[in-house]
Amino acid sequence: MADTRFFKKVSGLTLAEIAKIGELKLPDNADLNREFNDVASIDMAGANEVTWAFIPAMREPLKNTKAGAVIVPENFLEFVPEGVIALVSNDPHRSYGLVASAFYPREVESYISDKAYIHPTAQLGEGCRIEAGAYIGENVVLGKKCDIRANAVIESGVQMGDECIVGANATISHCVAGSKVYVYPGAHIGQDGFGFAMSAKGPAKVPQLGRVIIGNDVEIGSGTTVDRGAMGDTVISDGCRIDNLVQVAHNVKLGRCCVIVSQVGIAGSCEFGDFVVAGGQVGFAGHLKIGSGAKIAAQSGLMNDVPAGAVLMGSPAVSRVEFMRQQIALQRLTKKKKED
Repeated sequence: MADTRFFKKVSGLTLAEIAKIGELKLPDNADLNREFNDVASIDMAGANEVTWAFIPAMREPLKNTKAGAVIVPENFLEFVPEGVIALVSNDPHRSYGLVASAFYPREVESYISDKAYIHPTAQLGEGCRIEAGAYIGENVVLGKKCDIRANAVIESGVQMGDECIVGANATISHCVAGSKVYVYPGAHIGQDGFGFAMSAKGPAKVPQLGRVIIGNDVEIGSGTTVDRGAMGDTVISDGCRIDNLVQVAHNVKLGRCCVIVSQVGIAGSCEFGDFVVAGGQVGFAGHLKIGSGAKIAAQSGLMNDVPAGAVLMGSPAVSRVEFMRQQIALQRLTKKKKED
């Protein structure tokens, strides 16, 4: 059970409600009115709690679980103990997330601290929460139920849709964002891009005159920076998930539902398709085009365009097959050298 000092919980969800929320298939003759009070890990769950199992390492613990119900894929049914309700899902991890979110919904209690600064021209939607030390500038527009946390700064002209969260000490400027955008603590959105003209006289500043455009249902992790465009916009499309400590440079464009893991650096004017995944510490040179569905392994270095669906590894990055060939060849060479 989560610590209720930090998380507010809903109890008494029926099996029918859980199945609908989690997109789950129920067994025949299940008691649809049976109530459950929480989610819990497979080894800690009790009779009134829901757990989950979907990776091979969880098969043995599943056999001994005391949970009332368990979310599993079809091929795990044989490991579910007698008396435990099997809730079958095509995507158990997603289903668990939906069910857990129902037990622990995010709720915003309307509140405006008298220690926050809100410019008289700012427009706040119904039910917003503005914590102490927050700064909301001139002509800012916030939708309904936005949650602006302590010492966050939202500069003049920024627009955000409904149910957005801006974490403590985060800053947002030159930005137009959709609904359900979560900017984590300490992230910085819309600052100057790294724009300089180099010459023998030294670097000359190039004004950064674009914006950051963020779609709906986007998360931007702690310590991440998203620079505004130099001319034109930096774009983060619907459904993107950006981890902590990521650098997104000016005029980068991310397609829908891209996943960018921690410490990735994306140089200016790169364009990603939809559903691109980049592992930790990947580096992208500027002006690259990364095709939809591409997957880039951690610590890879990208210097060339990537076709849709490609799987790349290494620095400089090559296809997964070529990377494995290189590793095998290197092992053979080092082994031969030792023998010699």
